[in-house]
Amino acid sequence: MEFILDCLKDAAVDTVKLVPFLFVTYLAMEYLEDRAGEKSETALERAGRFGPVIGGVIGIVPQCGFSAAAASLYSGGVITVGTLLAVFLSTSDEMLPLMISEAVPAGSVGKILLAKAVMGVITGLAVDAILKAIGIRRTEKHIHDLCEQAHCGCDDEEEHGILMPALRHTIQIVIFIFIISFAITLLVEGIGEDAVGGFLTKRPVTGVLLAGIVGLIPNCASSVMLTELYLNELLSAGQMMAGLMVGAGVGLLVLFRTNRHMKDNLRITLLLYLTGIAWGLIIEAAGITF
Repeated sequence: MEFILDCLKDAAVDTVKLVPFLFVTYLAMEYLEDRAGEKSETALERAGRFGPVIGGVIGIVPQCGFSAAAASLYSGGVITVGTLLAVFLSTSDEMLPLMISEAVPAGSVGKILLAKAVMGVITGLAVDAILKAIGIRRTEKHIHDLCEQAHCGCDDEEEHGILMPALRHTIQIVIFIFIISFAITLLVEGIGEDAVGGFLTKRPVTGVLLAGIVGLIPNCASSVMLTELYLNELLSAGQMMAGLMVGAGVGLLVLFRTNRHMKDNLRITLLLYLTGIAWGLIIEAAGITF
């Protein structure tokens, strides 16, 4: 019983941290839809060329709330695939506060953050450039599509404000995240870090692939696990980076909840995994350490 209560507490704490990010994001999206209309979409489409740069830099802030916000923005058609990937790949989750608490040298932490940001930006710019070059356009999305997807009734009620629709979206997503996070926390805590570390130790290439799978766990616990395994010298730098780059916190959860195009979600997830392990293998092969 105590184990379940601890998992409930952890899931609740992780979920509450996301509320401000999600609410501000949906508030901004409702404003864009209500005030700016099609003109804002055109402006944002132009700005999208530089979106991966901004996304890569913002992503290193130690909160998985930014990945959740980016997923919502993508589902609303505000940012590009490349920008979304840049945020996902560079997001730091709980890595930074954990490393600071463990007194990891500032130089090492700085190198890791810079590497994640640079690799996220490069990947995002490359993906957007390739998609444009081969003539693949993203599926058209609009902010009001989120209302239809969530069945929140935003368009049915005779209200002209943006506060209540944003609040409804936030509550729906928060409830969904809490339920899934609780289930994942039960699973992760039940397996244990030692068991996971045993699969990854002394397996350079296989370890990178498996670390990427661990990173796909849509919960902040995965970044904590990967960071602790690295600090305990159970993971190499390449393995850690692969897992942390694939790990987008609850960003993937929000993406699958808010974006109705399932094939699109699966492609993004596969692309996230492949690029994350590709960078991990490069770091492993080059013998780079932090």
